[in-house]
Amino acid sequence: MRRKRQPIARYNQQIAYLFLFPSLAVFIVFIIYPIGFSLWSTFTNWNLIQSAKYVGWANYIRLCNDERFWNAVYNTIVYTIGVVPVGTALSLLLAVALNQNIKGTKFFRTVIFLPVVASTAIIAIVWTFLFDPQIGLFGYYLSKIGITMGAWLREPDRAMLAIIIVSIWKNVGFNMVIFLAGLQGIPYSLYEAARVDGANRLQMFRYITLPQLRPTTVFVVVMSVLSSFQVFDQIYVMTRGGPLYRTETLVQYIYHHGFTTFQMSYGATVAMFLLVVILALTILQLRLFDRPVD
Repeated sequence: MRRKRQPIARYNQQIAYLFLFPSLAVFIVFIIYPIGFSLWSTFTNWNLIQSAKYVGWANYIRLCNDERFWNAVYNTIVYTIGVVPVGTALSLLLAVALNQNIKGTKFFRTVIFLPVVASTAIIAIVWTFLFDPQIGLFGYYLSKIGITMGAWLREPDRAMLAIIIVSIWKNVGFNMVIFLAGLQGIPYSLYEAARVDGANRLQMFRYITLPQLRPTTVFVVVMSVLSSFQVFDQIYVMTRGGPLYRTETLVQYIYHHGFTTFQMSYGATVAMFLLVVILALTILQLRLFDRPVD
């Protein structure tokens, strides 16, 4: 019997490897190889035209002394701080408000979710017109009440705020749906027991809803941070990193060196820095927030 089982087990193992091979091959070709090639190119001087020349740690030394790079890091952090807390809180409040058996909730869920499925580039173009002080709707209606709207996208102090507003508006629907799924997974018996004990809605939200939504909140925060550190589309369409590089983020800076100046090696160096930061932030967030629900 043992002799018969061994060939069958070996055959099943070979079949498993056979089915895993296509996915593994795709993972190696499109994930492992690009990362390895990018890491190798950070130690070279390569501009797509001339052959790569080994330069050691020169790109990393340049990175440490690059003021524009650190400006991009600062802008990325500002964008993340502006988008993640506000977007997460707003998504949670909308989810709680629309998690009711009230007429019209399905309609509002659909309306709020629609920007998620729309193209980011198209949304950025529409909002660019809305922010225009001459032909935009915001400027038109504000002028009716005697308020003059400046050119936000051309003002260094307001351009990033405009992009943050657009990003929150586009992504709030996705996070709202995630929170709705989490809310519907909370046992209703917990709320019934709280009502018997005399708890009001605010107390139930604080002591039942928020603790029960901890895993959902961790997921939303982690995904929002990762998405914020990789923001590109709306910035490229609305400001191209300006004015005065005040909205230039890390991915925008990578694009500039990789596809504008064709300094592929230095662009890859910035990309490797971003990869390390994202991995570190992901691990840190999971360690801090991923605790069991009481």
